[in-house]
Amino acid sequence: MRRNRFVSLVTVAAIALAASGCQGKTAAKPAVTVWMYPVIANEQKSTAYWGSIEKDFEAANPDVDLRIEQQPWANRDQKLATAFSGGKGPDVLLLGPDQIPQFVTGGSLAPVDKVLEKDKDKFLPGALDALTVDGKLYAVPIYHTVTTTIYNKLLLDKAGISKPPDTWDEIKAAAPKLKQAGVATLDYSASPETSLNLSFYPLLWQAGGSVFAADGKKVAFDQAPGVEALTFLKGLYDEGAVPKTALSNTNLVADQALGRGQVAMGFTNTLTDVRTVSASWGAANVLVGVPLQNKKRVGFGLPGGLAVNAGSKNVDAAEKFLSFMTQPKQEISMATASDFLSPRTDAPVPAADARSKKFDDALQYAYSGEVNPAARQIMALLAVQIQAVLTWKKTPRQGLDDAAKQANDLLARQR
Repeated sequence: MRRNRFVSLVTVAAIALAASGCQGKTAAKPAVTVWMYPVIANEQKSTAYWGSIEKDFEAANPDVDLRIEQQPWANRDQKLATAFSGGKGPDVLLLGPDQIPQFVTGGSLAPVDKVLEKDKDKFLPGALDALTVDGKLYAVPIYHTVTTTIYNKLLLDKAGISKPPDTWDEIKAAAPKLKQAGVATLDYSASPETSLNLSFYPLLWQAGGSVFAADGKKVAFDQAPGVEALTFLKGLYDEGAVPKTALSNTNLVADQALGRGQVAMGFTNTLTDVRTVSASWGAANVLVGVPLQNKKRVGFGLPGGLAVNAGSKNVDAAEKFLSFMTQPKQEISMATASDFLSPRTDAPVPAADARSKKFDDALQYAYSGEVNPAARQIMALLAVQIQAVLTWKKTPRQGLDDAAKQANDLLARQR
C-alpha cells in the first residue's frame, strides 16, 4: 500500500509539472520589438525616457513584452531594407514621411488607420497626410519636428548688423560685412550622410521649386528654381560666406562651425540646437528667427511616425503600443523630452520660454517634403552632385542635370 501511494503521488506530480509546462508555453507573452532612433539627442536622457515608456506600457499591458532597441541614424535606410528583405525587421519602427512610400511599395508596412480611428480629428491634418500613402495611414505621429533660423548675436554685433538677415538678399548683403569681421555667414551641411531635408531642399523650396514633378515620374530639382538655389549656395561658398568645413559637416552643431562660434547663422536648426549653442555662446547671444525666405518663406518640419512591420507575428500587440504612444500623456512627454512639438491639437506642449515659442511660431512655415518611393535613393544621387558643384568640379547647371539624368533613369526603372 505504501509503495502504491508513493507511485501515485509521483505520477500526480509529473502530470502537474507537465500541465504547468504546457500552460507556460500557451501563456507566453507576445514580444514587441521597437527600433527607435536618437530623437532625444542626449543619450542618457533618451535611455531613461524609453526605459520609463517600457515600464509604463507593460504596467498598462501586462500581456505584452515590450523591447525598445536604440538604433543609430547612420545607414538606417540600408539597415531597414536589409532587415525587411530578410524577414527579420522589428515589429514597430520609427519612420519619416519620405521613407514610408518605398517600404509600402515593397509590402513591408501594414496600414494602421484603425489605431487612430476614434482620435483622427485630434491630430494636425498635415501630420496625418504626410504619413499617408494612397489613402491609407502607414504610421501614427508621435512628435512633430520644426526647424528654423538661429543667429549668433555676438557675431552680428561685431559686423555691425542690427537686423538678423532672414531673406536671401539680406544674407548676400550681410556676407561682406561678416567676412570683414572675420567670420562666415551661413552654416551648411554638405556631407552626403546628411539628409537634404536639412540642407539643400529648404533652399530649393524657398526658391519656389520642388524635388519631383507633380506626377512623381520625373524629378524637378533641375528646373530654374533648383539652379537658383544651388547658385545661391555656391556663391556663398565661393566667397567664404559658407565655411569650407561644410563639405564634411553632418549637422552635429556642437562640433561644427556654428557651435564653435565661427559662423553667424544656421537655417535648419532645432530647439535642441539652441540649447547646445547656448552653453558655448551664452544664452543672451542666441537669437531665434523665422525660416528663410526667397520667393517663399519655408522651413523643414515633419512628423515622426511609428509604423508596423507587415510581417510581424504580433500585429495586435504592436498596435497596442502605437495606441499607447499616441495618447495625450505620451505625446506631451515625447515632445517635451525631444524638444519637438506635439502633433495632437488637444495636447499642445506649453512653450518653456520665448525662444521655445519661436519654434511654435515656425510651425506654420514647416513643410515635410514630397513623398516618393525613390525619395531616399534620389537624395543620395543629388547629394554627390552638390558636393561636386561646391568643389568646383561642375557648374550648378551641370551638377543638377547629371543628378536629374541619374534620378530619372532610376524612376523609369521602377515604374
